[in-house]
Amino acid sequence: MRAVDRIRANLRASASRQILLKPTRDDGWSLLAVEMYPLSILLKTPASPIAAVLLTIVGTMAVSCRSADVQSGPQIIQPGAPGQSSRVIAAEQAVDLSRVQHTPADVRFMQGMIGHHAQALEMTALVAARSSSDELRKLALRIEVSQADEIKMMQDWLKRRGQALPDPHALHAHGATLMPGMLTSEEMGRLADAKGAEFDRLFLEGMIKHHDGALIMVKELFSNPGAGQESEIFAFASDVDADQRMEIDRMGAMLREMHK
Repeated sequence: MRAVDRIRANLRASASRQILLKPTRDDGWSLLAVEMYPLSILLKTPASPIAAVLLTIVGTMAVSCRSADVQSGPQIIQPGAPGQSSRVIAAEQAVDLSRVQHTPADVRFMQGMIGHHAQALEMTALVAARSSSDELRKLALRIEVSQADEIKMMQDWLKRRGQALPDPHALHAHGATLMPGMLTSEEMGRLADAKGAEFDRLFLEGMIKHHDGALIMVKELFSNPGAGQESEIFAFASDVDADQRMEIDRMGAMLREMHK
């Protein structure tokens, strides 16, 4: 049997294989498959047949792996607007945000959420003088700090785009349109008049309603074609959704504990 044939026979018979990654000149990777066989075979085999066999293996594996990468690489699907089909796009298109701009729906969302957050701050400002619950005070502080920062962020977002800033006191105007979940003036009055356990209950119920309204606003934003796609507003709206859901769960648990 020729030396080359002996190596090939050992390659077929061997139960052990090493797969090594080897960098190529084009910064890609090729697979080097080397069968483990007795050193004596190598020592008795001329260098050139060994090289021929190994080069054959390397070449075959590299070609097959490159082909597999091309054929089985993940596709990037861009969802279509309502009534339109999705389409496959290239990776370069997926990361190109140069043409993603804000929309009128984005502006309305930011303007409305400023007023929505402003009322939440009014609610948390009532807690210190009316509740003796440490847990409720911690919750109110969390809401106050996070939503005050978000109001500043939304105002900056609108300023950078030359958009009007809403009047923070507009929600107190007679006949003012309230955003989803916001408490009416009567509900705010009852909350301000309550104390102790009654205040805690009204606060939790009112803030759950308030947070539910924020989730509705986020849902309405993303339901508008092209809205919520700018990176900054997408991240903010997604954070609002996640944070409000978490706090709703926490407040729901606090209410159930009160009713025991």
